[in-house]
Amino acid sequence: MRIAVVGSSGSGKSTLAKRLGAALNVPAIELDAINWRPGWKALSADDPKAFRDEVSAAVAAEAWITDGNYSAVLPAILARATHVIWLDYERPVIMWRVITRSFQRAWTKQELWPGAGNRETFAQWRDPDHPVLWAWRTFHRRRTRYEEAFAHPRLAHLTVTRLRHPREAEPLVQRLGREAVGA
Repeated sequence: MRIAVVGSSGSGKSTLAKRLGAALNVPAIELDAINWRPGWKALSADDPKAFRDEVSAAVAAEAWITDGNYSAVLPAILARATHVIWLDYERPVIMWRVITRSFQRAWTKQELWPGAGNRETFAQWRDPDHPVLWAWRTFHRRRTRYEEAFAHPRLAHLTVTRLRHPREAEPLVQRLGREAVGA
């Protein structure tokens, strides 16, 4: 299986991708870990070709799970994917998750992606691109974009699963795990 996990910032894409990767015994590719370099330098902005090349190399494998919404690479990912899991939770769920996650990260000063040295701080909460503000601002636009994209014939090859509540995630992990064992 080649699965793309997409959804709003803070929806739980990385967490679900890691759980699926473990259940299916396939690599989970976190697009943020590829993108974010030391000093919060974004490879997607600084060297878009290198970003696309790194992601393309990662999804060249026979089986994988990606998490992320980067428009620069999502078409290439979806072209190779067999499945999409869309975490389309309601805004209060998203906001609770992204605020809680950001608070915890800033409080504990945990490194977000090993080796990059990037840590979230409370001062960053004022940045208009901080995940909390970004999730709020892009919520409706992202939902509309995915509704239109997944209805388009060019993506008809994908098995699209739209999760509307977090409680739907674990049964999906279990079902896909059983399918992979039976494959």
